[in-house]
Amino acid sequence: MRLVQKTINLKNVNNNTSLIWNVVLSLAVAVLFFLHFSSKSSDAGAAADGAVVAGRRTVYVQVDSLLKNYDFFKDTRKELENKNFQLENELTTKGRSLQNEVAFFQQRAATMTPEQARSTEAQLMKKQQDLVAYRDQSAQALGQEEAKKNEELYKNIRSYIDKYNKENGYEYVLGYSLGGGILFANPSLDVTKKIIDGLNSEYKNAGKPAAADTTKKK
Repeated sequence: MRLVQKTINLKNVNNNTSLIWNVVLSLAVAVLFFLHFSSKSSDAGAAADGAVVAGRRTVYVQVDSLLKNYDFFKDTRKELENKNFQLENELTTKGRSLQNEVAFFQQRAATMTPEQARSTEAQLMKKQQDLVAYRDQSAQALGQEEAKKNEELYKNIRSYIDKYNKENGYEYVLGYSLGGGILFANPSLDVTKKIIDGLNSEYKNAGKPAAADTTKKK
């Protein structure tokens, strides 16, 4: 007599969903690493010999610090971590219940008629299949929610930097991160705090975007 022996992997739900901070970091680096905002004509961009023309305005944002201090990112990460934790607990509870049913069936299988044993085994296998399907569907839904949040984060950052730059007229807003392509960045060109303050202000006011910092200090 076949018994239900397959085990349900209840701890691998994270394999179906990426960790949001890793995904978001990649997206943030992508949007911040090299945003080109040209406010001058092309003939003013470089000298005839290709040398950089004096007066070009470049600033940078520390990507790691931006994510660490952006309230939207912190709240989103916490929210998704909680949902993932709740899903794992739910799957663990359901899985243990099913395992108990299987153990009980194995204990009394010898006293059952062949028809009763086949019927009970079929029911248990159906429950197992349903639980696996529920796990996969829930993990997929969580992954889709993460993707939406990542896209929203990307748009928030890009939108605010666009707004910020319209008032300040920078030609390059670079994303600086340890181990990245920028080997040195002058601290005087760091606008990370201004960007973080602006993003957090917009997030706090929910639907009432804060005006970008118009102080031209760089």
